[in-house]
Amino acid sequence: HGSGWVQRAALAAGSPRPGSGRARLPSLLPLVWGLRLFPHSGGSDGLALENALSALSGPGRAAHALRGLEGLADAEARRVLAGAGVADPYAALAEAAGVPAPYALLGSPEFDPCSLQARPPDLLRRRRYAKAVLAAAAALLVCGALLGLPGEGWGRGAPSGAQHTRAAVAGQALDPGRVSRVSATFWRRSTRTDFTAWPTRGNRAGDTGLLRRALTVWAHPDDTVRSSATPDTPVGPPMGAPQLLYAGEVDRVAVVLFHDGLRVVRYAEPLEAGRDEGVALDFARVDGADRASAVALIVARAGDRIRYLTAPWVTAVSVRDLLAPGAAPRPLRRGPDGVTAALTSPATARGCRAWQAVEVRDGRSARLMADLGELAPARLTSGPPSAPHDVTGRAERDSWARTACLLPAVRSYGVRSVNSWQYAVQSLPEGNGSARWLCTRAETWRGTGSRVLAQFQAPSAPAAATGGPPGAVAARAEDSPACGARDPRVLAGVLWKSQGGRWYVLAAGSSQFASLTASGGVAARSDGRLLAAPARAGDRARLNGTLVDGSRAGALR
Repeated sequence: HGSGWVQRAALAAGSPRPGSGRARLPSLLPLVWGLRLFPHSGGSDGLALENALSALSGPGRAAHALRGLEGLADAEARRVLAGAGVADPYAALAEAAGVPAPYALLGSPEFDPCSLQARPPDLLRRRRYAKAVLAAAAALLVCGALLGLPGEGWGRGAPSGAQHTRAAVAGQALDPGRVSRVSATFWRRSTRTDFTAWPTRGNRAGDTGLLRRALTVWAHPDDTVRSSATPDTPVGPPMGAPQLLYAGEVDRVAVVLFHDGLRVVRYAEPLEAGRDEGVALDFARVDGADRASAVALIVARAGDRIRYLTAPWVTAVSVRDLLAPGAAPRPLRRGPDGVTAALTSPATARGCRAWQAVEVRDGRSARLMADLGELAPARLTSGPPSAPHDVTGRAERDSWARTACLLPAVRSYGVRSVNSWQYAVQSLPEGNGSARWLCTRAETWRGTGSRVLAQFQAPSAPAAATGGPPGAVAARAEDSPACGARDPRVLAGVLWKSQGGRWYVLAAGSSQFASLTASGGVAARSDGRLLAAPARAGDRARLNGTLVDGSRAGALR
């Protein structure tokens, strides 16, 4: 196992060809003209082992050999597999563990690649094969001569069938006349209410020159193009003719928005020659969008100012400052093409003195959307993970007023929605009022990479229109099911100082917890889902809880 080159070559011999679903053809070597070479035959045990190994993947067979033939421990075998380029050594070892055959068989002549049997082939069959090969060669020469004649044959410079097909598809994708256009009323009768139902809008939707430049830059961007993409968003060319959402002039910039079913792509070029911004190309995943999440896109971004393009089913748009839950929303003007007036984006602002979100109305529903530095704004919701809902009422706006300044933690992260859920209220020691515990979960468009924050919001005395200081982050996690629909439970704690100057460990669990314990720097127990225990400055406690079903669970981390 000392030769990484040999291991990588052996693994590559059994792996699929890139771009095809078929395994690689076996090597033609070793080859001796006039002889047939084949391995030694074994007994029933060897045949059973051969069948079992043939069902494994290449990494699985390699793991079996490293364990049985080389006698490596699992840790060393994982190191060797990783060095040979195996993506998941743990899975390879687990797969190899399913082969119960004894390792001693691996040393038998049947499995020795250097021990072969030789036997002459069938001479009569060889003569028939030779005649067939000669006839096929003659036919190939005749057909080649015919195809090389002028016309549509395979003369010099003519593309192959696969190349011709790829060129045809690419040509259709770059043809402005083939982009998909949707009528203004299609969304009213469409079975889907998402970006596929958006009509084609903008005063330059018929500008074939602009569309051709946008499609060409999308397919072949050069070094002068400023490009951005949300995490795990493919940035390759369109696979076919995309849907045209918008083409128009916004803030002295020509903007084109495309949708190809997976992504929204924004192309922007300055109208004035010599402007420093140059051409920009932005990608964002929007697969799985629905009526609630496909209500708006960022059509223009200039400095700290942004404009939205709204869905055709949006009836009104207003602006809410999340940090002022008592203030009335401010109407936001829209043009006939659905583009809003400019407003300040909190995504690029320094500090957190204001957080302007747009409230879009769809009939009786009012949805809060926040710009997090991407093409698609994130939807803000409240409520338990099993039934999140749009932010309504002063209590939920008060909660978001103290949560909004934590949103930069998920900025430019491909976030689709952020739900903030108050899971506990705790009376503080020494009569210091009541604190609120919240769990804030950000879901992404790609499904992976969710982020969870547990907040502790101490009591405050807010002014009439403000919600108070931001909450303190008690715990955080990434790619965790906690505080989500699959696993709604959450447990977190903080070290808190009372107004009288004494320190306490405070902890709160969601309704799934029946009791809590603290250990380490502080030893305490509570027969409920809330805990408060005296502590000293700098103490650290490990939190655990017992669920109502008797199982144990730890704190969010």
